[in-house]
Amino acid sequence: MKGSALLVIDVQVGIIEGFKAYRATEVLRQIKSLLERARSSGSPVIYIQHDGGNGHPLEAGSPGWQIHPAIKPEKDDLIVRKKASDSFFETNLQDELASLDINHLVATGCMTEYCVDTTVRRAVSNGYDVTLVSDAHTTIDNNLLTAAQIIAHHNSLLNGFDAGRHAITVKPSDEVAL
Repeated sequence: MKGSALLVIDVQVGIIEGFKAYRATEVLRQIKSLLERARSSGSPVIYIQHDGGNGHPLEAGSPGWQIHPAIKPEKDDLIVRKKASDSFFETNLQDELASLDINHLVATGCMTEYCVDTTVRRAVSNGYDVTLVSDAHTTIDNNLLTAAQIIAHHNSLLNGFDAGRHAITVKPSDEVAL
């Protein structure tokens, strides 16, 4: 889809393997399929990589910080590093999207209720339409909800979330155009 980019948010070894993310194998498979579609259509691929502080499972430069090898970036892919849940906060993401003339983001990644949620909400406020890929984001259980409940809740809650003319649409990967 013209003007679209694929966002791969925080799919890092420390989350997928260290935290034992829910349905990790399936999510990686869906993201890999989306990567293939994006690259074959010429849609930009942008990886978001979280830099955790000292001792954090995603500490910059540590093994857990690495983007998961099952979906490793290629030479033309962009990597935007961040230190907060919001992928736009104090990063060059907005400038990169503007330079590529992007108006639609297809979002995937880790942790559903933190970085994925915050980034897609901020994106619509920044003037982007967003497709959240329902089967290509993941998280872990918390003290109140299972990962499956968190994902289902966010898929329901975010579908139709808008800021003026821009909105989030939630779709399974097999219905996503790139």
